[in-house]
Amino acid sequence: MRIIDAHCHIYPEKIAAKAVENVGSFYHVEMSGKGTVSDLLALQQSAGISASIVHSVALKPANVQSINDFVAEQAGLHPSLIGFATMHQDFEDMEAEVERCIALGLRGFKLHPDSQGVNADDPRLMRLYGIIEGRLPIILHCGDYRWDNSHPHRIREILHAFPKLVMNAAHFGGWGLYDLAVEYLENESCFMDLSSASVYLGPRRTTELIRIHGPERILFGSDYPMWSPVKEVERFMLNDLSDSEREMVCWQNAERFLGKDCSAARAASSAFFQEEANH
Repeated sequence: MRIIDAHCHIYPEKIAAKAVENVGSFYHVEMSGKGTVSDLLALQQSAGISASIVHSVALKPANVQSINDFVAEQAGLHPSLIGFATMHQDFEDMEAEVERCIALGLRGFKLHPDSQGVNADDPRLMRLYGIIEGRLPIILHCGDYRWDNSHPHRIREILHAFPKLVMNAAHFGGWGLYDLAVEYLENESCFMDLSSASVYLGPRRTTELIRIHGPERILFGSDYPMWSPVKEVERFMLNDLSDSEREMVCWQNAERFLGKDCSAARAASSAFFQEEANH
């Protein structure tokens, strides 16, 4: 069975160790991976994962373009990586950067309102949603019991304001707020990944939430390097799902989220960056 990992973070080799340490401190967890592309690729192979959506988060506007360049380069060099761009609420020319990211072959955007210190429905980010609505999907970190930046009620406001926006409301729509995510998002039009959720919920509750939200909406995700893709695939297989439900969660929904067959879409940018590397 094919597996697409819909939620992975990557960092340049020289800063990966520090970035992973900072994320671990932010969430008070012992991180499983190194955060490097080489480490992720090795785990992909061990887990039987055919493709991973990769991204990083800009904590200040000055880092947006360099992060997007890095992710685009790595996705171009490695056909199993599908690059998503970052954005910061205070980046000046969002329109131009969106167009540049499209030209680089990036397939969507990823935001983390909590670590970026902004409400998910802040007018500055609402501007971005309007730019990409109907054009590119977005992965939005959702939920945290410690603060309100990405609370499910904010996600619902975004979805109502931009009905054509294709969103992955990550972590079952609300990390640590799973019942509130059901209350606010059960009937909304969005995808949800199960990353950093099933490790806490266990197979029974994970299966229940997949069924409550609908297996046609759920994406497999590991949240690498927080968790090992190998362990997360093993954990997912403990859920009491039918073969057709597993297929939806493991890859069919991810292809709908991306808007096309991801393997075919990788060819052009991969060829370009391979040629650049050869020179």
